[in-house]
Amino acid sequence: MNGLPATDSTANGAIPLQYQQFQEFWRAASERQVIFFYAGYFSQHVVSAIAETIRARLDAAGTAGPTSRRIFSAFVEMSQNIMHYSADALTPAEQPDRQIRGGAFCIGVCGERFHLLCANPVASERVEAIRARIEPLCAMTVDEIRSAYRTALRQAAPEDSKGAGLGLLTMARDASAPLAFHFLPDSTDAGRTVFCIAATI
Repeated sequence: MNGLPATDSTANGAIPLQYQQFQEFWRAASERQVIFFYAGYFSQHVVSAIAETIRARLDAAGTAGPTSRRIFSAFVEMSQNIMHYSADALTPAEQPDRQIRGGAFCIGVCGERFHLLCANPVASERVEAIRARIEPLCAMTVDEIRSAYRTALRQAAPEDSKGAGLGLLTMARDASAPLAFHFLPDSTDAGRTVFCIAATI
């Protein structure tokens, strides 16, 4: 059982480190009102299961239809970003479909707003190209984003894009605040950087 003790060790007052760490994680997630968190490998089956869970969670909370649709749209784009571009892959890079790639996704609540964040490793050499795509979006007005979205629909996808090149624009269009992003060094691999992007709905 992954090294966890099979017996109840609380009788003598000692709590194993594994349980302490889980308790700390649980407490931190609760304090930050995280309503969904997943870290691991993403595939179409996993994305479908997460989508079903998110919908049920939002329905149970009575989330308004338009808000729920924007949250779901942002989740789809974030999960596709992980499956298309994460450097942590269980499938060959040249495999065009049925990708299985690693990343993390969470949804938190603050007042009446939902905060969505996803993270996945990318090749460090791609950081500046990603930054060049996102930074202009952060400075655009809502009308400019909508106009750019309509323009992108009529254009061919960029050479390094595996979708229609609309993912970031879709997230920016559906968000109620500018997208936020950050690049973090990957402590396990100097050739990779963890790309984090957040959207407020």
